[in-house]
Amino acid sequence: MDNTKKTLIYVAVAAVLGVIAWVAAPSRITPEAFLDQGQPFFPEFTDPNSATSLEIISFDSETGSARPFKVHFKDGRWTIPSHHDYPADARDRLAETAASIIELKKDDFRTDSPADFDTLGVVDPLDETNPSLSGRGTRVTVRGQNDVVLADLIVGRDVPGRQGMKFVRLPDQKRVYAVRSDVDLSGRFGDWIKTDLLDVSRGRINRVEINDYSINERTRSVDERDRINLTRMDDGKWSINRLGKNRALDTVAVDNLLNALDSLSIVGVRPKPEGLSKSLTTSDAAQIAQSDVLSLQSKGYYISQNGQLLSNEGEMKAHTDDGVVYTLRFGEVLVGAGSALTAGNDAGGSTGGKEQESRYLFVSAAFDESAFKEPERPSNEDFRGKPDSLLTDADRRNKDLALKHDQWKGRVERGRTLTEQLNSRFADWYYVISADSFEQLHLKRQDLTMAM
Repeated sequence: MDNTKKTLIYVAVAAVLGVIAWVAAPSRITPEAFLDQGQPFFPEFTDPNSATSLEIISFDSETGSARPFKVHFKDGRWTIPSHHDYPADARDRLAETAASIIELKKDDFRTDSPADFDTLGVVDPLDETNPSLSGRGTRVTVRGQNDVVLADLIVGRDVPGRQGMKFVRLPDQKRVYAVRSDVDLSGRFGDWIKTDLLDVSRGRINRVEINDYSINERTRSVDERDRINLTRMDDGKWSINRLGKNRALDTVAVDNLLNALDSLSIVGVRPKPEGLSKSLTTSDAAQIAQSDVLSLQSKGYYISQNGQLLSNEGEMKAHTDDGVVYTLRFGEVLVGAGSALTAGNDAGGSTGGKEQESRYLFVSAAFDESAFKEPERPSNEDFRGKPDSLLTDADRRNKDLALKHDQWKGRVERGRTLTEQLNSRFADWYYVISADSFEQLHLKRQDLTMAM
């Protein structure tokens, strides 16, 4: 075989091998999968203030059901529909959640295979066609005016070895991304409200009255057992009325009581019937609808024969330096978990959990103007408009009296305004507090004194 023929054979073999190598080479990932890397998930959602509702849907694997939690803008304020439209006080959380969603970017493409959804935790919690209870993510939906969807995503598990990153998928797409995210996904009722019920610091409380009584539910008569008065004296120490022989006030117990008032937290809420009086302390029982009476009784409250509101576990009054007097009426016990506890229903809200014992609490506020003794008024106001050099001794005295009287009026006005704000907040609601809070507040005389 001559050299020319050999050369042609080599060329032909090389060509064949090249074709085989090209055919057998592994396929590459389609470049289109990376074209949107670094792009925002929701490019048209740029203003967090355009959101009018936020819904967070988690999944309870124990019950095999989705747990929705929603806040929406209604009648000029943010409320929680699942909790009887209770006000959502955590506006900063709302704004931060919306802003975090706006900032989400498609950082790293991971997969577009539904077979990986379970492992990555991005199965839609609302997907009823998927029999698996594991791998369910948390779905977050933001809507704007006219219920237009501004953002809708499923947030899955943390990305292994990548702190601050989670797997994220859009519900109508298969692509899953590893995303740097600090989106707050809390669906707990307590995280979206102002849980500090009284909003008073212990240092502002100057007197506590405990009215220990029981009710004959059939006759509505009251068995008065004890009236305890704790008073803060000028030196900051506390005293108690009718201190028995060889007994002393237990200052630790008083401290614990003040701390309990300071930290009293809302566990749940129930709406009062429309039209029910804010305090009912002087209401005529005949003027209260029978449906309202039944609502009160179901929570452990009764209207006495003289029209007073009574509670089956007694009541407490806390007086403050602002002139506000809080009245706490302790009602019936209730046991529950999740939204059954926080809202009295099973329609979403908090996730499920172990049942716990709690108590109903009826709260109202009143203003005690006598807490501020009115100072002497100026005999005249001739001092007004005069330069200091022309003020007489009488003018200076009247000017000083006017200043003190104006300060007194300011304190009274602030106290009244605060009382109105508190009653506006308390008026429509029965509150639920923990059993621990109830035990810390529901005290008897022997709990507050000790042997000498």
